[in-house]
Amino acid sequence: MDTNTEPRTGSGHRAPTAARALATEAVHAGRDDLAGLGLHAAPIDLSTTYPSYDTRGEAARIDAFAADGALDDGPPVYARLANPTVARFETALARLEGTESAVAFASGMAALTAVLLVRGAAGLRHVVAVRPLYGCSDHLLTAGLLGSEVTWVDPAGIADAIRPDTGLVMVESPANPTLAELDLEAVAHACGTVPLLADNTFATPVLQRPVESGARLVLHSATKYLGGHGDVLGGVVACDGEFARQLRQVRFATGGVLHPLAGYLLLRGLATLPVRVRAASANAAELARRLAADPRVERVHYPRIGGAMVAFEVRGDPHAVTAGVRLITPAVSLGSVDTLIQHPASISHRVVDPADRRSSGVSDSLLRLSAGLEDVEDLWQDLDQALGPVPATPPAGARSSRRTAAAR
Repeated sequence: MDTNTEPRTGSGHRAPTAARALATEAVHAGRDDLAGLGLHAAPIDLSTTYPSYDTRGEAARIDAFAADGALDDGPPVYARLANPTVARFETALARLEGTESAVAFASGMAALTAVLLVRGAAGLRHVVAVRPLYGCSDHLLTAGLLGSEVTWVDPAGIADAIRPDTGLVMVESPANPTLAELDLEAVAHACGTVPLLADNTFATPVLQRPVESGARLVLHSATKYLGGHGDVLGGVVACDGEFARQLRQVRFATGGVLHPLAGYLLLRGLATLPVRVRAASANAAELARRLAADPRVERVHYPRIGGAMVAFEVRGDPHAVTAGVRLITPAVSLGSVDTLIQHPASISHRVVDPADRRSSGVSDSLLRLSAGLEDVEDLWQDLDQALGPVPATPPAGARSSRRTAAAR
C-alpha cells in the first residue's frame, strides 16, 4: 500500500497522522504498530510461502495485483510478491524521502533495472542522463543491455535531448565519484513531463530530499548509508504510488527481491542514519580541509551540501596511497561506519570508457574516500603516512589548483 494514501501498509502497521522530524521518523517509521503488537523490535518473517485456504479469494487478489500492482493487508501468498519485514523498511524509507511509497530490491542495480523495465514496457526506452553516474549505472545505460538507448548531456542540454520516446532523465547529485552537484530544481524543470530519477545514495534524505525539488523517483543503493555497516546488500526506489505498483509487478516477474533479513537490517540501519551521516560528515569536512592545504594533493572535491564523501586528486601515485593505508580500508563501496578509500578508475568506474571517465572528471589520479566514525585525528594520521613524504618545496601553483566547496 502507499504509505501516505492508505491507512495501513502491506505490513499492517499504521502511518502516523502528524508530521514528525526526520530524526524521529528514522527511529519510529515502519515500527508504529509494534507496541500494539506487544513487541519492541521488529519481527523477521522468513516465510517463502503462506497458507491459502481461500483459493478463490487468493485468485482474486493475484488477479488484482497482475492488473495494477495493488497489494492489500492479506498474506503475500509467496515471498516474491511481498514480505512484511521488507514492507516495514519500504514504509520507513518512503517517509524519510517524503514519498507515497518505496519499493525495495536485492541491490541498487536491481532497482535501477526495474525502473528501466517499467519505462521500456511503456515503449519509452530512451534515457537522458548526466555524467558522472555510478560506474555500473553508466555501463547499464551505455551497453543497452535492457534495450534502452541513452543520450549523455550536460545539465543545460537536458530539455533539447528529450524525445517522444524518452522515458527517463537520470542524474546523481552529489555525483559518484567526483561529488559534482546539480541544481535539481532546474533539472526537474528541464525534464518537463518526463520523470526525473535522482540517485540520492551519497546525500541520503538526511541532507536532501529530491522529490522536494521535483524528482519523481529517488534511487538508493541501500547497501551504503541506509544499511551503514557494510553487511547488507539492497536497493530501493522511493516514488509515488502509481510507479510503485509498476515496480512491484516487475519485481515479482523478475525476482529481484530483497531478502527479509536484509530488510530487517536496513530498517535497523535507518534508526541511526541521521546520527551516522552527521558524525561522518564532520570527519569528512575536516579531512577535506586538511587535504586542501596539503602540497601532496592537487585538488579536493567536497560538496556544498556536505556529506561523508571526499574525493581528491593526488600529485603522486594514487595506487601507493591505497596500498599504504593501515587504519582505513582500501575497498570499494561506501557509507559504512568505518572509513573506506578506493581508486575509481581501477574499480568502481573501470567499466566506463576511459575517455568518458576523463571527460566527466574521473581522472586517473582521483581517489574517493568514504569517511567513517573513527576519531578524525587517527584518520588523518593514516592518510598522512599513506600520502608519503611532504615535498621540501611545494609545487608551483599548488594552492590555486586546489578546489573545495568553499572555492566553488
